[in-house]
Amino acid sequence: MVDSLLQLFKEHQDLAIVISICISIIVAVLGIVPSVFITAANILFFGFWNGMFISFLGEAIGAGIAFLLYRNGFKKTVEKKLDTYPKVKRLIDAENIEAFYLVLALRLIPFVPSGLITFAAAVGRISFPVFIAASSLGKLPALFIEAYAVNAVNNFGWQGKLILALAALVLLYWVLSKKK
Repeated sequence: MVDSLLQLFKEHQDLAIVISICISIIVAVLGIVPSVFITAANILFFGFWNGMFISFLGEAIGAGIAFLLYRNGFKKTVEKKLDTYPKVKRLIDAENIEAFYLVLALRLIPFVPSGLITFAAAVGRISFPVFIAASSLGKLPALFIEAYAVNAVNNFGWQGKLILALAALVLLYWVLSKKK
């Protein structure tokens, strides 16, 4: 996927930033697709800081658009499904500063799906400006770690990439064996 994005950026250099942000918006609205491949392509094509900034813009704008779409289109349907997540339910009922801190905290936790946080906030009582502020602030540390990891892996030699791939396979095997 990263190679396809890089090729697209190269073919349309004048629109590469717009393309990246549009893809980030689509990923945010879908809510289940990880954004790491966009961050990787941005870092590789635009450089570390510019790529991270473009990824941040795309994720922040995407979260805002997803919030508005979810609030206006899916509120009733989603509200019932989120009742099974107690921490997310707390976000639905939160307002003002409590809602701000909950969104911020949930964005900082790496394994909480971004789409789930956006859904919960959209069907809750949090205002759009509070959501955008908390969501964007919460995305910064996670995005920096993601960008740093992508940059580090990109700078590995083939030996480092092989070790990383083997470690990922061992971890995957371990997780799958624990689930059984």
